[in-house]
Amino acid sequence: MKRRRNVEAFSLSFLDCICCGFGAIILLLVLSKIYEPVILEKTEEDLQQLIAKLQEELFDIRGQTTVVTRALSTVRLETSETRMTLAQLQRELNAVQGQYELINQDDPLKSIDEGKLRAARQRLSEEMRRLRPNFRRAPDDAVGGIPVDSEYIIFVIDTSGSMQSKWGWAEQKLSEVLDVYPRVKGLQIMNDNGTYMFPQNRGVWIDDTPQVRQAIRNTMRQWQPFSDSDPSDGIQYAIETFWAPDKKVSIYVLGDEFQGNSMETVLRKIDTVNVEDENGNRRVRIHAIGFPYSFGGSSIPPSSQRFAGLMRTLCERNGGTFVALTLADR
Repeated sequence: MKRRRNVEAFSLSFLDCICCGFGAIILLLVLSKIYEPVILEKTEEDLQQLIAKLQEELFDIRGQTTVVTRALSTVRLETSETRMTLAQLQRELNAVQGQYELINQDDPLKSIDEGKLRAARQRLSEEMRRLRPNFRRAPDDAVGGIPVDSEYIIFVIDTSGSMQSKWGWAEQKLSEVLDVYPRVKGLQIMNDNGTYMFPQNRGVWIDDTPQVRQAIRNTMRQWQPFSDSDPSDGIQYAIETFWAPDKKVSIYVLGDEFQGNSMETVLRKIDTVNVEDENGNRRVRIHAIGFPYSFGGSSIPPSSQRFAGLMRTLCERNGGTFVALTLADR
């Protein structure tokens, strides 16, 4: 028999094939590495272009933001001015509506001839204007009556609990003072804390008509705002709000006690706002009506004594009259 030839696993031919395969792989790797730097360089260039483009867009956005911010600031400023104008118009509208409501209230006096109501105790004639500069009142003279030469009057009324106990009497005296002035150019009513009887007419004069006067009397019956029994705040506020060089104003204070700390402080404060002119005349006249604190007993509380002392001095300094009521005056 023929003897078979032994085949070796790792013959020369097998090793040649293996080496050729490894060489081909190495050649492929070498060829692929040739293009790698070019690809990296192009990628970096593309990234730089993208960054530059994004930065340019960012600058554009920032510029647009600045423009929008400026426009927003302008709009806010215009909105604020518009709101202020609207608030002013609203106040004026409230004042007009308040006067309209007062005028149109049901009142039997509408049928009365208005000409009859104008014939009265106050006449601002040329003769009065001529004689008034010659009028001089000595500091210690007693006042026999209340000067009625004012064209505008303000009531500052104590609405505390002690006054509510005699409120009908206060209504009567308010009505009597109004009767002293048959016709004026403007009215206002507030309590000693500066709270208006007619809030819709805050800070403005109320036209004097028969309907308005009746509305004042009607509202006075149930008017009870908070009061601290210190008329100085209401007086100061009334002078600062309503005095004008072309107006003759009188303030009437109705109260029964003074709960403030110092009478001298009140007098100095009123002197500061109600200054004298070169002829010694004050900006406004200040009158006062003092009510008894209570109807029973003979002792007078210190707060009532202080009110009387304060109002007497205040009226003397400011060209007015202080009237102290007693039970007999009722």
